[in-house]
Amino acid sequence: MVKGHNTLRSSCTGVVLAGGSNTRIGKNKALLTIGDKRILDYIYQTMKPFFDEILLVTNDPMCYLDWDLKIVTDIFHLDGSLIGIHAGLFHAHTTHAFITACDTPFLKKELINLLLEQLESHLDVILPVTEEGNQPLCAIYSRRCLKAIEEQIRRRDLKIDRFFSEVRTKKVTEKMLRKKDHELISFFNINTLKDLEDARRMV
Repeated sequence: MVKGHNTLRSSCTGVVLAGGSNTRIGKNKALLTIGDKRILDYIYQTMKPFFDEILLVTNDPMCYLDWDLKIVTDIFHLDGSLIGIHAGLFHAHTTHAFITACDTPFLKKELINLLLEQLESHLDVILPVTEEGNQPLCAIYSRRCLKAIEEQIRRRDLKIDRFFSEVRTKKVTEKMLRKKDHELISFFNINTLKDLEDARRMV
């Protein structure tokens, strides 16, 4: 059962970033099919129990007109996931936002729930950390991060985790993550055709 209490639902927006250029795979990753569903179907169905508001950040909104979610676009006209994170926070009507990418078909409810359980009003980033490093595209951010992000963008520094030291960040360890997602499958993302083939075999 989802532990997304009303207070959590009302204080946190779900955000899916779908603004990448997809140059390596050559197609819109959100709309690729795995089994009988599009990747975005999997993500949306996983997120829906947790959030009253779900935003899709994209610069190609015409592709998503049939979706029951709010479509928003970037504020800054630059490339990079940090630009999408900024847009999601800017458009969110809540104090915090859970942000993920559009190419993570195996995002688990249990992992989202774990991150929400760490959420306290004074925290600015709830950051999963694995042996591969920070996982900033499956994390919770406060709208208070906007100022630090905007200052970083104006310096043309688009490395996502650069500003984490300037805000109140809580790290969620791999040990904690594996209790809810043993294989860390939530962090599997589709970057290449081989990744897509692997994902289709996993369904």
